[in-house]
Amino acid sequence: MTEDTTKPGLSRRTLLKGAAAGAGLAAGSGAITGFPYVMSQEAKVLRYLGTAVNAGDEISKKCLADTGIKIEYITVTTDDVTKRVVTQPNSFDVLDTEYFSLKKLVPSGNILPLDAKKIKEFNNITPVFTKGQLPSGKKIGDQGTAPWKVLYLEGKDSKTFAKSPTEFVTLIPTVYNADTLGIRPDLIKRPISSWAELLNPEFKGKASILNIPSIGIMDAAMVVEATGQYKYADKGNMTKAEIDLTMKILTEAKKSGQFRAFWKDFNESVNLMASGETVIQSMWSPAVTKVRSMGIPCVFQPLKEGYRSWASGFCVSKGVSGKKLEWAYEFVNWFLSGWAGAYLNRQGYYSAVLSTAKANMDPYEWAYWMEGKPAEKDIKAPDGSLLEKAGAIRDGGSYDDRMGSVACWNAVMDENDYMVRKWNEFIAA
Repeated sequence: MTEDTTKPGLSRRTLLKGAAAGAGLAAGSGAITGFPYVMSQEAKVLRYLGTAVNAGDEISKKCLADTGIKIEYITVTTDDVTKRVVTQPNSFDVLDTEYFSLKKLVPSGNILPLDAKKIKEFNNITPVFTKGQLPSGKKIGDQGTAPWKVLYLEGKDSKTFAKSPTEFVTLIPTVYNADTLGIRPDLIKRPISSWAELLNPEFKGKASILNIPSIGIMDAAMVVEATGQYKYADKGNMTKAEIDLTMKILTEAKKSGQFRAFWKDFNESVNLMASGETVIQSMWSPAVTKVRSMGIPCVFQPLKEGYRSWASGFCVSKGVSGKKLEWAYEFVNWFLSGWAGAYLNRQGYYSAVLSTAKANMDPYEWAYWMEGKPAEKDIKAPDGSLLEKAGAIRDGGSYDDRMGSVACWNAVMDENDYMVRKWNEFIAA
């Protein structure tokens, strides 16, 4: 990655965000050479709406080189992705969004499911998405909007999620991860093993939780259960009474001075942790890596109650047809062919097609990122910067260890509007 993530105003998971203009300029100037693709007279352009999880200069440049498709990124917040899909479906071609958003998007009728038969690697997509289990067969947590619950529609024009596989896929899976708390071990100076520690008075004024309601509420639920105050039937689909209880516990902690801040974007979380203003907080894997790259100890701490997970994928606007739809399928197939998956794996995420990503990584990289083994060599980012020195072990260990410990997924609840209102009241209190 070439982006300076210390710049202000960067949005979530910004380590993967880039300006698509760079690819266009480079191609126009002849700076990129050796394309396997022979440029045709008709420009192949796709408007790509998303939150930057899968976006980046290097990805768009490689896509252009390999396929001749120019990606024009439209990068907005998670909430604004939903608003644009519902109100401006003709303003984009390809949609990159999280699975929990589908409960809002599918009813609009403004997105077009993709045909599984036209996705070359579909049968090789990890069963985490398709069956709710690891490749080894181990089942993983299903509370919240787990991808396999909303992966299929009953028909091409259906607005109903299918209970068994069909050829009509809501989102073609691309990337996912298991999130937990970030900590400053040098300042805490003792082991941390539970989500309950976020509300430990020992860290009064030094804790933070993220201020994105659909995600923050899940972290809060993990904390509430860990403290033994309540056991949810489904953390991802709370009743109004459960929402009230959860927000009451958070509000009491806020009033007692537990929280230093409520962060909304990547850069805020990095600055809070790097400065020592917080020592324990909700965090994303690349943010932890960013703090470490600054020479500051920071750990993405495995916890005994497990991880909160999320997942993203691709679909297209209902207005896409003809050649543009063909280009969309070509782009998605390229994305799953391995180069992009390896790029994302090197950021700490997981590719939906593990086999193609592995083929595009050196064995020592795969061993570190996926198998939980000590790094045989220094681990570097795609831009060549040092992430970890030889001998380091990834926080949480192997893919099976981390994804096998998923407890819940980001969610849109039946009582989502009520939850968001109560969350915003908590933040404003």
